[in-house]
Amino acid sequence: MPYPEIRPRRLRRNAAVRRLVSETRVDPAELVLPMFVKEGLTEPRAVASLPGVLQHSRDSLRKAAVEAVQAGVGGIMLFGVPESRDERGSGGIDPNGILNVAIRDVISEVGDATVVMSDLCLDEFASHGHCGLLTPDGGVDNDATLAAYGEMAVAQAAAGVHVVGPSGMMDGQVGVVRRALDAAGHQDVSILAYAVKYASAFYGPFRDAVESALEGDRRTYQQDPANLRESLREVELDVAEGADMVMVKPALPYLDVVAAVRAAVDVPVAAYQVSGEYAMVEAAAANGWIDRERVMLETLTSIRRAGAQIILTYWAVEAAQLLRERY
Repeated sequence: MPYPEIRPRRLRRNAAVRRLVSETRVDPAELVLPMFVKEGLTEPRAVASLPGVLQHSRDSLRKAAVEAVQAGVGGIMLFGVPESRDERGSGGIDPNGILNVAIRDVISEVGDATVVMSDLCLDEFASHGHCGLLTPDGGVDNDATLAAYGEMAVAQAAAGVHVVGPSGMMDGQVGVVRRALDAAGHQDVSILAYAVKYASAFYGPFRDAVESALEGDRRTYQQDPANLRESLREVELDVAEGADMVMVKPALPYLDVVAAVRAAVDVPVAAYQVSGEYAMVEAAAANGWIDRERVMLETLTSIRRAGAQIILTYWAVEAAQLLRERY
């Protein structure tokens, strides 16, 4: 039937109608909060390039984890910032290293009230800042790195983590981690594979947060931003190796990739709204150029609409509170 009989605007006439017919909703339980804990801190420390984000002390981390649970956030992803680093990133494997200690702290505080995840990568612990062990000529040694990842996974599982997140983009990493966990009796620990991780320019503020010592770049192991078919191959391999969930990182510049991955697999799909995405919105809002809360929720909705069931975002707690008020 032609206009004026057909009027789509009828379903937009007020907030109640719009809420009733909304096709996509973000639930607080689908949000995961990335959190940084720095060894040796007695008070939390602000990250200048990530307004509102902190490097936590162990005490403030516990308190912030409780706050996240109370907000209804579905998970926490932990990143450790050690006081000292070496070429092998051994602090990530040490049971008394800051990340493993932080896992125990958070688990003791919140238990199973939320999903406790941990980043499984050497970059935060290595003096060179790369995600793997280096060869004599400075390249990243894929297979030697896999052995270290296996040890790191077992250390995190022994600390009580629910989900490990291998993020280094080494070939075969999911299979090695799965076998290491199973051999050590940690069959119930899940793997959230960073299956699609691009060599992106959006990671800068994150590197401030973890005080990265990166030398050079990661283009030999992270993906080319121009490639999509390669992403689907990476996802297929990770699922075949035992990934329980897969992730696309970054999120907003790669919504087409999120949608393609969602269509390709039958496991939960996550997307990481990375530090640069967050910082751009915060900077624009600070200048009065955009409505901060509306843009925050709009970006999260777009990621959910593209097919991500799980969203890692630095706004997780605030967004969860806003969403609960809205719905």
